[in-house]
Amino acid sequence: MTFPFQFEIFEKTFYWHFIFETLAFFVGIRIYYFLKKRIQDPISDTNRLIIMIGAMIGALIGSRVIALLENPSQIAHQTFLSLYQNKTVAGGFLGGLLGVELIKKCIGVKIASGDLYVIPIIVALFIGRIGCFSMGIAEPTFGNETTFFTGMNLGDGLKRHPIALYEMVFMILLFIFFEKIKTKNLINGDRFKLFMVLYFLFRFLVEFIKPYEPLFLHLSSIQWSSIFIFGYYWKFLCRIFAFKNN
Repeated sequence: MTFPFQFEIFEKTFYWHFIFETLAFFVGIRIYYFLKKRIQDPISDTNRLIIMIGAMIGALIGSRVIALLENPSQIAHQTFLSLYQNKTVAGGFLGGLLGVELIKKCIGVKIASGDLYVIPIIVALFIGRIGCFSMGIAEPTFGNETTFFTGMNLGDGLKRHPIALYEMVFMILLFIFFEKIKTKNLINGDRFKLFMVLYFLFRFLVEFIKPYEPLFLHLSSIQWSSIFIFGYYWKFLCRIFAFKNN
């Protein structure tokens, strides 16, 4: 297995990463519209579109800002091109969340809007991580050197944690979990909140087996983003834990 995975068309080389990124977006959107047709959406189509635009703008900004903070020592050397090219899904989720909440306040929507996106996001992430894995060490989703049985040569001759594969397995588990609880009588918005907490918990933990540059107190920008998410949803977490204890 040779990384990165690539193919040639008319003597030009292309990476499979782009194909899977595009496929992830396309499949995610199609699943979203499929699921939307099966429910009585309390949010109008116009407001849904505005909210999605807010999410995309927030994700565009957030993914770049958090990626920039992943390498604090290189901030002064960043160009506009490198800033645009570097991105992280965790930052996209964080920025998208803030973008949605801001745009909802502007248009006066007080109804939770995220539950409908959970399954499309999970499927899109799974497909997108195939592309990340295909890049080997050329994409910053590889882990530290390891002697664990899952260690793989991702292109530099070393046995490393294949973080992208770990996340793909985690997405499968999340998909099964959310399919099992889809008939549960949860408060509107709880499924999305639960997804965000679980995903950022995974990202917080997996950072410890990745080569990262600490941002503050030996934690990376993604770990600080995770802590922000835990704090943002602290009322939800208190309610869930209180419910389990009753």
